[in-house]
Amino acid sequence: MRFDVLTLFPAMFESPFAESILGKALEKGLIQLYAHNLRDWASGKHKVTDDMPYGGGDGMVMKPEPVANALNDLRVRQPGTRVVMLTPQGKPFRQADAEELSRLNGLIFVCGRYEGFDERIRTMVDAEFSLGDFILTGGELAAMVMIDAVARLVPGVLGSSGSALGDSYSDGLLEYPHYTRPAEFEGMKVPEVLLSGNHEAIARWRRREQLRRTLTRRPDLLAEAPLSPEDKKILEALRIECGSASS
Repeated sequence: MRFDVLTLFPAMFESPFAESILGKALEKGLIQLYAHNLRDWASGKHKVTDDMPYGGGDGMVMKPEPVANALNDLRVRQPGTRVVMLTPQGKPFRQADAEELSRLNGLIFVCGRYEGFDERIRTMVDAEFSLGDFILTGGELAAMVMIDAVARLVPGVLGSSGSALGDSYSDGLLEYPHYTRPAEFEGMKVPEVLLSGNHEAIARWRRREQLRRTLTRRPDLLAEAPLSPEDKKILEALRIECGSASS
């Protein structure tokens, strides 16, 4: 899968993707990442990419021409690539979005700076995403997060095809707790069921703990999670249990 990024600071993308799993994926050619300097598509001696807003106001606004020129060029090179704008006004980025985007051949990320984009740039993109209700100095960090979330789902990147299946949000719920050696640390013991070797009992425990963690930390997720009749029975018992513990 190919990732193209339009940014005024392409060097920001060098170190984060040179290490660990994504660094190895790049070396193997499982993914490709190209950070392009938006100024390369700007005109004039100074390659200006921003200007003062019409009507007055604070800050500068990113000009439409360099973005349009860049997207026209990249789309010719990579037909069918989807264009994503990073903006606080965009749709909240979720795991389901990462899964959908990971099935594409390529993505182009448009990273904003200054006060924001000329509104006409919005007509040039296919989707707008936000990481949350907060403001960053630019779209670069948001693009890095999205690339990481999408790239790890590309076949072969994580090594094991099942590595991402149990992640939080992969089935609409938070992930169950994990433990490793030692079996006891500072008086805290690993649950006996995980040491039993009984895989059926372990699976039941993990599902119960997954439901418990979601109920106590993100109960809002339960409204849309695909719950079985057995899950609902467990949740009912957990609600009683949690209510008794808090009273």
